[in-house]
Amino acid sequence: QVQLVESGGGLVQAGGSLRLSCAASGRTFSTYAMGWFRQAPGKEREFAAAISWGGGNRYYADSVKGRFTISRDNAKNTVYLQMNSLKPEDTAVYYCAADRRAMNSDPLEYDYWGQGTQVTVSS
Repeated sequence: QVQLVESGGGLVQAGGSLRLSCAASGRTFSTYAMGWFRQAPGKEREFAAAISWGGGNRYYADSVKGRFTISRDNAKNTVYLQMNSLKPEDTAVYYCAADRRAMNSDPLEYDYWGQGTQVTVSS
């Protein structure tokens, strides 16, 4: 069992930056691939970024590539999402998720989810 808690969301102006954190409980964090997803009002949850269990492989949605960076610190049981050059269309609730198998972009493949953190980008 893995419990995930996101933090770091907030209100930022367009062009600004935020760093999201996702703290995981349990001693098996380093065996999970991790992903960040987001969901805007009235829209489906969409993939943003994923990282392999060891951190050596990363994968990004085209909409965030070059602006967002996913990373993890297995010693701290934490995964991060650094978001730069934010745009109003990045406004959403951001969720982290853990996958026992491999990193991927399909939310249905993930086993555990956090409660989400709101990111609002003003124009």
